[in-house]
Amino acid sequence: MADSFNPPDIWQPFGAFAMMKIQGTGQIVHLKGQVALNKDGQIVGKKDMRAQLRKVLENIRTVLASVTDVISLTHYATDIEQFIAAGDIHKEFFAEPFPITTTVEVSRLYHPDLLIEISSMAEIPFERFKRP
Repeated sequence: MADSFNPPDIWQPFGAFAMMKIQGTGQIVHLKGQVALNKDGQIVGKKDMRAQLRKVLENIRTVLASVTDVISLTHYATDIEQFIAAGDIHKEFFAEPFPITTTVEVSRLYHPDLLIEISSMAEIPFERFKRP
């Protein structure tokens, strides 16, 4: 069984999407691709990969309450060189053992001002898991 949720403290997905899906008894959480939107759905850091990457990781932290349980990240970057140059920002959010990552360069995201989208998966220990 899987349940979908849209936490209130982050931008709300539009269309037929959910922000997160909890698999099984709640230990595995799949998070929708996050982009650099504030709570009102406005783009943060237009044309600034560093600002957008930071906002995306902040959004992931907001939805999950912590990034320590993130086990996997998939990055979709419109400019791989800018993304690599902003790589130090990940260390502001993650410590060893780091999550596994995959990075793909794409021609564009759903809005031309967006530069990075990250989907993630987390494994939250039962003793800390709280169903939304």
